[in-house]
Amino acid sequence: MKIEVNKIEGGVTAAKGFQAASTAAQIKYQGRTDMAMIYSKSPCAAAGTFTRNVVKAAPVIWDRDLVRSGKPMHAVVVNSGIANACTGQEGMDYCRQTAEAAASLLDIPADSVLVGSTGVIGFQLPMDRIRAGVASLVPALGDDTVHGTDAAKAIMTTDTHKKECACRFEIDGKTVTIGGMSKGSGMIHPNMCTMLAYVTTDAAVEASVLQTAVSAIVDETFNMISVDGDTSTNDTLLVLANGEAGNDKIEKAEGPAYEALYSALHTICRDLAMQMAGDGEGCTKLIEVTVQGMDTLEHARTLAKSVITSSLTKAAVYGSDANWGRILCALGYAGVDFDPNDLQLYFIDEEKGVDDPQGRMLIFTDGAGADFSEEEATKLLKREKVTLLAQFHMGEETATAWGCDLTHEYVSINADYRS
Repeated sequence: MKIEVNKIEGGVTAAKGFQAASTAAQIKYQGRTDMAMIYSKSPCAAAGTFTRNVVKAAPVIWDRDLVRSGKPMHAVVVNSGIANACTGQEGMDYCRQTAEAAASLLDIPADSVLVGSTGVIGFQLPMDRIRAGVASLVPALGDDTVHGTDAAKAIMTTDTHKKECACRFEIDGKTVTIGGMSKGSGMIHPNMCTMLAYVTTDAAVEASVLQTAVSAIVDETFNMISVDGDTSTNDTLLVLANGEAGNDKIEKAEGPAYEALYSALHTICRDLAMQMAGDGEGCTKLIEVTVQGMDTLEHARTLAKSVITSSLTKAAVYGSDANWGRILCALGYAGVDFDPNDLQLYFIDEEKGVDDPQGRMLIFTDGAGADFSEEEATKLLKREKVTLLAQFHMGEETATAWGCDLTHEYVSINADYRS
Protein backbone atom coordinates (compact mmCIF):
# COMPACT_ATOMS: atom_id res chain seq x y z
CA MET A 1 0.00 0.00 0.00
CA LYS A 2 1.45 3.33 -1.09
CA ILE A 3 1.10 6.02 1.57
CA GLU A 4 1.34 9.61 0.38
CA VAL A 5 2.76 11.92 3.02
CA ASN A 6 3.12 15.56 1.97
CA LYS A 7 5.32 17.94 3.91
CA ILE A 8 3.75 21.33 4.59
CA GLU A 9 4.78 24.56 6.29
CA GLY A 10 4.45 24.74 10.04
CA GLY A 11 5.07 22.97 13.32
CA VAL A 12 3.06 22.25 16.47
CA THR A 13 0.11 24.44 15.42
CA ALA A 14 -0.30 22.80 11.98
CA ALA A 15 -2.75 20.16 13.24
CA LYS A 16 -6.36 21.21 13.82
CA GLY A 17 -7.19 22.35 17.34
CA PHE A 18 -3.67 23.04 18.61
CA GLN A 19 -2.46 26.44 19.79
CA ALA A 20 0.93 27.65 20.96
CA ALA A 21 2.50 30.69 22.60
CA SER A 22 5.89 31.98 23.71
CA THR A 23 7.09 34.55 26.20
CA ALA A 24 10.25 36.06 27.69
CA ALA A 25 10.26 35.05 31.35
CA GLN A 26 13.95 35.88 31.92
CA ILE A 27 14.65 32.53 33.56
CA LYS A 28 18.28 32.66 32.41
CA TYR A 29 18.41 34.42 29.07
CA GLN A 30 17.97 38.13 28.47
CA GLY A 31 16.53 39.67 25.32
CA ARG A 32 14.84 36.52 24.01
CA THR A 33 11.86 34.26 24.67
CA ASP A 34 12.42 31.31 26.98
CA MET A 35 9.02 29.76 27.73
CA ALA A 36 6.50 28.07 25.44
CA MET A 37 3.05 26.51 25.73
CA ILE A 38 1.14 24.04 23.57
CA TYR A 39 -2.60 23.70 24.17
CA SER A 40 -5.58 21.75 22.83
CA LYS A 41 -9.08 22.41 24.13
CA SER A 42 -10.02 18.91 23.02
CA PRO A 43 -8.52 16.21 25.25
CA CYS A 44 -5.53 14.39 23.76
CA ALA A 45 -4.28 10.85 23.79
CA ALA A 46 -0.64 11.06 24.85
CA ALA A 47 2.44 8.95 24.20
CA GLY A 48 6.06 9.54 25.03
CA THR A 49 9.58 8.23 25.40
CA PHE A 50 12.13 9.51 27.87
CA THR A 51 15.82 9.49 28.75
CA ARG A 52 17.46 6.21 29.73
CA ASN A 53 19.91 8.09 31.91
CA VAL A 54 19.53 6.84 35.50
CA VAL A 55 19.63 10.49 36.58
CA LYS A 56 16.27 11.83 35.40
CA ALA A 57 15.15 15.43 35.64
CA ALA A 58 11.98 16.24 37.58
CA PRO A 59 9.91 17.07 34.45
CA VAL A 60 10.87 13.73 32.91
CA ILE A 61 9.46 11.90 35.94
CA TRP A 62 6.35 14.11 35.96
CA ASP A 63 5.65 13.54 32.27
CA ARG A 64 6.46 9.85 32.33
CA ASP A 65 4.00 9.22 35.14
CA LEU A 66 1.24 11.23 33.45
CA VAL A 67 1.72 9.44 30.11
CA ARG A 68 1.68 6.05 31.82
CA SER A 69 -1.55 6.96 33.62
CA GLY A 70 -3.41 6.97 30.31
CA LYS A 71 -5.27 10.14 31.29
CA PRO A 72 -6.14 12.67 28.55
CA MET A 73 -3.76 15.61 28.23
CA HIS A 74 -4.47 19.22 27.27
CA ALA A 75 -1.28 21.28 27.55
CA VAL A 76 2.49 21.37 27.71
CA VAL A 77 4.52 24.12 29.42
CA VAL A 78 8.24 24.30 28.59
CA ASN A 79 11.06 26.51 29.84
CA SER A 80 14.63 26.88 28.61
CA GLY A 81 17.66 28.03 30.57
CA ILE A 82 17.32 25.81 33.65
CA ALA A 83 16.89 22.03 33.38
CA ASN A 84 15.21 21.37 36.75
CA ALA A 85 17.47 18.31 37.02
CA CYS A 86 19.13 17.08 40.23
CA THR A 87 16.79 19.35 42.21
CA GLY A 88 15.24 16.82 44.60
CA GLN A 89 11.69 17.01 45.93
CA GLU A 90 11.67 20.77 45.46
CA GLY A 91 12.09 20.25 41.73
CA MET A 92 9.15 17.84 41.64
CA ASP A 93 7.05 20.34 43.60
CA TYR A 94 7.88 22.98 41.00
CA CYS A 95 6.58 20.72 38.22
CA ARG A 96 3.30 20.40 40.11
CA GLN A 97 3.14 24.15 40.75
CA THR A 98 3.77 24.92 37.08
CA ALA A 99 1.02 22.52 36.04
CA GLU A 100 -1.39 23.97 38.59
CA ALA A 101 -0.71 27.52 37.41
CA ALA A 102 -1.50 26.57 33.82
CA ALA A 103 -4.49 24.45 34.80
CA SER A 104 -6.07 27.28 36.77
CA LEU A 105 -5.83 29.72 33.87
CA LEU A 106 -6.91 27.20 31.20
CA ASP A 107 -9.67 25.67 33.35
CA ILE A 108 -8.35 22.13 32.94
CA PRO A 109 -7.13 19.49 35.44
CA ALA A 110 -3.56 19.91 36.69
CA ASP A 111 -2.86 16.29 35.80
CA SER A 112 -3.57 17.09 32.15
CA VAL A 113 -0.61 19.48 31.97
CA LEU A 114 2.80 18.16 30.93
CA VAL A 115 5.95 20.17 31.65
CA GLY A 116 9.41 20.38 30.15
CA SER A 117 12.70 22.04 31.06
CA THR A 118 16.07 22.36 29.37
CA GLY A 119 19.27 24.13 30.30
CA VAL A 120 21.76 24.04 33.16
CA ILE A 121 21.61 21.12 35.62
CA GLY A 122 21.46 21.64 39.38
CA PHE A 123 19.65 24.97 39.65
CA GLN A 124 16.13 25.47 41.01
CA LEU A 125 13.54 27.13 38.81
CA PRO A 126 12.68 30.74 39.73
CA MET A 127 9.00 30.03 40.32
CA ASP A 128 7.97 33.66 40.48
CA ARG A 129 9.16 34.04 36.89
CA ILE A 130 7.70 30.70 35.84
CA ARG A 131 4.26 31.66 37.19
CA ALA A 132 4.47 35.06 35.53
CA GLY A 133 5.49 33.33 32.32
CA VAL A 134 2.51 31.00 32.44
CA ALA A 135 0.22 33.97 33.08
CA SER A 136 1.50 35.70 29.95
CA LEU A 137 1.44 32.53 27.80
CA VAL A 138 -2.25 31.72 28.17
CA PRO A 139 -3.68 34.95 26.68
CA ALA A 140 -1.04 34.84 23.93
CA LEU A 141 -2.12 31.44 22.55
CA GLY A 142 -2.73 31.27 18.81
CA ASP A 143 -3.14 28.60 16.16
CA ASP A 144 -1.29 30.13 13.21
CA THR A 145 2.14 29.21 11.86
CA VAL A 146 3.83 32.18 13.53
CA HIS A 147 2.73 31.08 16.99
CA GLY A 148 4.12 27.59 16.36
CA THR A 149 7.42 28.93 15.06
CA ASP A 150 7.78 31.33 18.00
CA ALA A 151 7.25 28.43 20.41
CA ALA A 152 9.98 26.45 18.65
CA LYS A 153 12.37 29.38 19.07
CA ALA A 154 11.55 29.80 22.76
CA ILE A 155 12.70 26.30 23.75
CA MET A 156 16.19 26.66 22.22
CA THR A 157 19.35 26.70 24.34
CA THR A 158 22.60 26.46 22.35
CA ASP A 159 20.65 25.68 19.17
CA THR A 160 21.50 28.05 16.34
CA HIS A 161 18.04 27.91 14.78
CA LYS A 162 14.51 26.66 15.46
CA LYS A 163 13.53 23.12 14.48
CA GLU A 164 10.03 22.33 13.28
CA CYS A 165 8.22 20.47 10.51
CA ALA A 166 4.73 19.31 9.54
CA CYS A 167 3.04 16.97 7.09
CA ARG A 168 -0.41 16.04 5.84
CA PHE A 169 -1.93 12.74 4.72
CA GLU A 170 -5.26 10.93 4.54
CA ILE A 171 -6.96 8.29 6.66
CA ASP A 172 -10.32 6.93 5.46
CA GLY A 173 -10.83 9.99 3.27
CA LYS A 174 -10.15 12.39 6.15
CA THR A 175 -7.26 14.84 6.00
CA VAL A 176 -4.91 14.33 8.94
CA THR A 177 -2.06 16.63 9.96
CA ILE A 178 1.02 16.08 12.13
CA GLY A 179 3.37 18.85 13.24
CA GLY A 180 6.31 18.99 15.57
CA MET A 181 9.07 21.05 17.11
CA SER A 182 12.26 20.09 18.90
CA LYS A 183 15.40 21.49 20.46
CA GLY A 184 18.76 19.84 20.81
CA SER A 185 22.30 20.80 19.94
CA GLY A 186 24.63 19.35 22.56
CA MET A 187 24.62 16.46 25.05
CA ILE A 188 23.02 14.37 22.31
CA HIS A 189 23.54 10.62 22.10
CA PRO A 190 21.50 7.54 21.13
CA ASN A 191 19.00 5.93 23.52
CA MET A 192 17.00 9.12 23.59
CA CYS A 193 19.32 11.88 22.67
CA THR A 194 19.49 15.13 24.61
CA MET A 195 16.46 16.82 23.31
CA LEU A 196 12.97 18.04 23.87
CA ALA A 197 10.55 17.14 21.08
CA TYR A 198 6.82 17.81 20.93
CA VAL A 199 4.60 16.42 18.20
CA THR A 200 0.90 17.16 17.73
CA THR A 201 -1.68 15.52 15.48
CA ASP A 202 -5.41 15.79 14.92
CA ALA A 203 -5.65 12.04 14.26
CA ALA A 204 -8.05 10.01 16.38
CA VAL A 205 -6.01 7.19 17.89
CA GLU A 206 -6.06 5.11 21.07
CA ALA A 207 -3.28 6.16 23.47
CA SER A 208 -1.83 2.65 23.73
CA VAL A 209 -1.70 2.33 19.94
CA LEU A 210 -0.02 5.73 19.66
CA GLN A 211 2.53 4.60 22.24
CA THR A 212 3.28 1.46 20.22
CA ALA A 213 4.04 3.59 17.16
CA VAL A 214 6.11 6.15 19.06
CA SER A 215 8.23 3.50 20.82
CA ALA A 216 9.07 1.82 17.52
CA ILE A 217 9.72 5.02 15.58
CA VAL A 218 12.08 6.52 18.17
CA ASP A 219 14.48 3.61 17.68
CA GLU A 220 14.75 4.44 13.96
CA THR A 221 14.99 8.20 14.33
CA PHE A 222 15.92 10.00 17.56
CA ASN A 223 17.89 7.02 18.87
CA MET A 224 19.98 7.02 15.70
CA ILE A 225 21.56 10.45 16.17
CA SER A 226 24.54 11.59 18.21
CA VAL A 227 26.46 14.83 18.63
CA ASP A 228 28.85 14.22 21.49
CA GLY A 229 28.20 10.86 23.17
CA ASP A 230 26.51 12.33 26.26
CA THR A 231 22.98 11.18 27.11
CA SER A 232 21.01 13.91 28.89
CA THR A 233 18.94 13.92 32.06
CA ASN A 234 16.02 15.67 30.32
CA ASP A 235 15.37 13.82 27.05
CA THR A 236 11.66 13.85 26.26
CA LEU A 237 9.54 13.08 23.21
CA LEU A 238 5.83 13.73 23.67
CA VAL A 239 3.12 13.10 21.07
CA LEU A 240 -0.42 14.45 21.55
CA ALA A 241 -3.42 13.41 19.42
CA ASN A 242 -6.72 15.28 19.85
CA GLY A 243 -8.87 13.46 17.26
CA GLU A 244 -10.17 16.61 15.57
CA ALA A 245 -9.47 15.24 12.06
CA GLY A 246 -12.59 13.12 12.48
CA ASN A 247 -11.21 9.80 11.26
CA ASP A 248 -12.46 6.55 12.76
CA LYS A 249 -10.37 6.06 15.91
CA ILE A 250 -7.35 3.82 15.30
CA GLU A 251 -7.68 1.14 17.96
CA LYS A 252 -5.19 -1.46 16.75
CA ALA A 253 -1.52 -1.28 15.77
CA GLU A 254 -2.25 -2.78 12.37
CA GLY A 255 -4.16 -2.05 9.18
CA PRO A 256 -4.04 0.75 6.58
CA ALA A 257 -5.01 3.59 8.96
CA TYR A 258 -2.31 2.66 11.46
CA GLU A 259 0.27 2.26 8.70
CA ALA A 260 -0.56 5.72 7.35
CA LEU A 261 -0.23 7.29 10.81
CA TYR A 262 3.01 5.42 11.45
CA SER A 263 4.51 6.55 8.14
CA ALA A 264 3.64 10.21 8.72
CA LEU A 265 4.83 10.19 12.32
CA HIS A 266 8.07 8.55 11.19
CA THR A 267 8.52 11.33 8.61
CA ILE A 268 8.20 14.02 11.29
CA CYS A 269 10.50 12.32 13.81
CA ARG A 270 13.17 11.58 11.17
CA ASP A 271 13.09 15.18 9.96
CA LEU A 272 13.41 16.61 13.48
CA ALA A 273 16.18 14.14 14.35
CA MET A 274 18.20 15.12 11.29
CA GLN A 275 17.70 18.81 12.05
CA MET A 276 19.13 18.30 15.53
CA ALA A 277 22.10 16.25 14.31
CA GLY A 278 22.87 18.93 11.75
CA ASP A 279 22.79 21.66 14.39
CA GLY A 280 25.21 20.03 16.83
CA GLU A 281 27.09 22.51 18.98
CA GLY A 282 29.78 24.17 16.90
CA CYS A 283 29.26 21.82 13.97
CA THR A 284 29.63 22.73 10.30
CA LYS A 285 28.35 19.53 8.68
CA LEU A 286 25.68 16.86 9.06
CA ILE A 287 27.06 13.32 8.78
CA GLU A 288 24.81 10.50 7.55
CA VAL A 289 26.06 6.90 7.78
CA THR A 290 24.17 4.02 6.18
CA VAL A 291 25.03 0.38 6.81
CA GLN A 292 23.66 -2.11 4.27
CA GLY A 293 23.77 -5.90 4.02
CA MET A 294 23.99 -6.77 7.73
CA ASP A 295 22.73 -10.00 9.29
CA THR A 296 20.55 -8.34 11.94
CA LEU A 297 18.97 -4.92 12.37
CA GLU A 298 20.59 -4.56 15.78
CA HIS A 299 24.03 -5.11 14.26
CA ALA A 300 23.33 -2.63 11.45
CA ARG A 301 22.27 0.03 13.95
CA THR A 302 25.26 -0.64 16.20
CA LEU A 303 27.72 -0.25 13.32
CA ALA A 304 26.13 2.94 11.96
CA LYS A 305 26.07 4.54 15.41
CA SER A 306 29.68 3.53 16.07
CA VAL A 307 30.81 5.59 13.08
CA ILE A 308 28.79 8.71 13.84
CA THR A 309 29.97 8.68 17.48
CA SER A 310 33.66 8.26 16.59
CA SER A 311 35.51 11.42 17.61
CA LEU A 312 38.30 10.69 15.12
CA THR A 313 35.84 10.23 12.26
CA LYS A 314 34.01 13.41 13.23
CA ALA A 315 37.29 15.34 13.36
CA ALA A 316 38.34 13.96 9.96
CA VAL A 317 35.06 15.09 8.44
CA TYR A 318 35.53 18.53 9.95
CA GLY A 319 38.92 18.74 8.25
CA SER A 320 37.53 17.31 4.98
CA ASP A 321 40.14 14.57 5.29
CA ALA A 322 39.24 11.38 3.36
CA ASN A 323 40.78 9.21 6.06
CA TRP A 324 38.82 5.98 5.56
CA GLY A 325 40.92 4.32 8.28
CA ARG A 326 38.95 6.26 10.91
CA ILE A 327 35.69 4.83 9.56
CA LEU A 328 37.00 1.29 9.34
CA CYS A 329 38.37 1.50 12.86
CA ALA A 330 35.01 2.66 14.25
CA LEU A 331 33.26 -0.23 12.53
CA GLY A 332 35.83 -2.65 13.90
CA TYR A 333 35.43 -1.78 17.58
CA ALA A 334 31.61 -1.62 17.48
CA GLY A 335 31.32 -5.16 18.88
CA VAL A 336 29.92 -6.73 15.70
CA ASP A 337 31.88 -9.54 14.05
CA PHE A 338 32.50 -9.16 10.30
CA ASP A 339 35.15 -9.88 7.66
CA PRO A 340 36.91 -6.62 6.68
CA ASN A 341 37.95 -8.30 3.42
CA ASP A 342 34.29 -8.53 2.41
CA LEU A 343 33.30 -4.90 2.92
CA GLN A 344 33.11 -1.79 0.76
CA LEU A 345 33.14 1.81 2.00
CA TYR A 346 31.85 4.69 -0.11
CA PHE A 347 31.51 8.44 0.01
CA ILE A 348 28.14 9.38 -1.50
CA ASP A 349 27.32 12.28 -3.79
CA GLU A 350 24.07 13.51 -2.23
CA GLU A 351 22.90 14.95 -5.52
CA LYS A 352 22.75 11.41 -6.95
CA GLY A 353 21.98 9.42 -3.79
CA VAL A 354 23.01 6.14 -2.20
CA ASP A 355 21.08 3.98 -4.67
CA ASP A 356 22.71 5.46 -7.78
CA PRO A 357 26.01 3.67 -8.60
CA GLN A 358 27.20 6.88 -10.25
CA GLY A 359 26.83 8.65 -6.92
CA ARG A 360 29.18 6.28 -5.08
CA MET A 361 32.90 6.90 -4.64
CA LEU A 362 34.57 3.64 -3.57
CA ILE A 363 37.23 4.32 -0.93
CA PHE A 364 37.84 0.87 0.60
CA THR A 365 37.37 -2.68 -0.73
CA ASP A 366 38.82 -6.19 -0.41
CA GLY A 367 40.66 -5.30 2.78
CA ALA A 368 42.54 -2.31 1.40
CA GLY A 369 42.11 1.26 0.28
CA ALA A 370 40.65 1.78 -3.19
CA ASP A 371 42.12 3.93 -5.94
CA PHE A 372 40.13 7.16 -5.64
CA SER A 373 40.66 10.86 -6.25
CA GLU A 374 41.58 12.63 -3.01
CA GLU A 375 40.63 15.90 -4.64
CA GLU A 376 37.12 14.70 -5.53
CA ALA A 377 36.71 13.11 -2.10
CA THR A 378 37.64 16.39 -0.44
CA LYS A 379 34.97 18.16 -2.47
CA LEU A 380 32.33 15.74 -1.17
CA LEU A 381 33.60 16.17 2.40
CA LYS A 382 33.36 19.95 2.18
CA ARG A 383 29.60 19.84 1.65
CA GLU A 384 27.13 20.68 4.44
CA LYS A 385 25.93 17.05 4.40
CA VAL A 386 28.52 14.27 4.25
CA THR A 387 27.14 10.82 3.45
CA LEU A 388 28.97 7.53 4.05
CA LEU A 389 27.93 4.00 3.03
CA ALA A 390 29.28 0.76 4.49
CA GLN A 391 28.26 -2.16 2.27
CA PHE A 392 28.42 -5.58 3.93
CA HIS A 393 27.38 -8.93 2.43
CA MET A 394 26.03 -10.77 5.45
CA GLY A 395 22.26 -10.29 5.12
CA GLU A 396 19.50 -7.87 4.15
CA GLU A 397 19.31 -5.48 7.10
CA THR A 398 19.93 -1.74 6.72
CA ALA A 399 20.23 1.11 9.22
CA THR A 400 21.05 4.81 9.02
CA ALA A 401 22.47 7.08 11.72
CA TRP A 402 23.12 10.83 11.82
CA GLY A 403 25.74 12.91 13.56
CA CYS A 404 27.94 15.95 12.96
CA ASP A 405 31.56 16.96 12.75
CA LEU A 406 33.64 17.79 15.82
CA THR A 407 35.01 21.32 15.82
CA HIS A 408 37.04 23.70 17.96
CA GLU A 409 33.83 25.62 18.58
CA TYR A 410 32.24 22.64 20.37
CA VAL A 411 34.89 22.87 23.09
CA SER A 412 34.50 26.65 23.33
CA ILE A 413 30.72 26.40 23.78
CA ASN A 414 30.90 23.76 26.49
CA ALA A 415 33.90 25.18 28.34
CA ASP A 416 31.78 28.07 29.61
CA TYR A 417 28.20 26.75 29.28
CA ARG A 418 27.17 27.81 32.81
CA SER A 419 28.52 31.36 32.55
